[in-house]
Amino acid sequence: MPDHFYVYPSYLGRGRSRDEGRRVPVDLTVPDLTAEEILAAAQHLGYKATLEADKQYPRAAALFLGRIKVMKRGTTTKAAFLRALATELHRRRAAGGKK
Repeated sequence: MPDHFYVYPSYLGRGRSRDEGRRVPVDLTVPDLTAEEILAAAQHLGYKATLEADKQYPRAAALFLGRIKVMKRGTTTKAAFLRALATELHRRRAAGGKK
């Protein structure tokens, strides 16, 4: 079992369908999401995360939006982490005023 998992902006991005790789419910999606925002939110949640800017999501091979490598912690599942991450991104956007 790997000690990490990857998070692509497509997992949480608004405008993506489940077939296109979205992994969270529509109400948790974030518009115009960047890998840097995901990195900051993951680190704020206490996870060790690194940006891999030159990577692409296989379902959108023409776009190099990057990905985040997140080290697993405890028994947290990827699905639970993505929901917590989406909630944190919404909180950060609300505090920062970015829509």
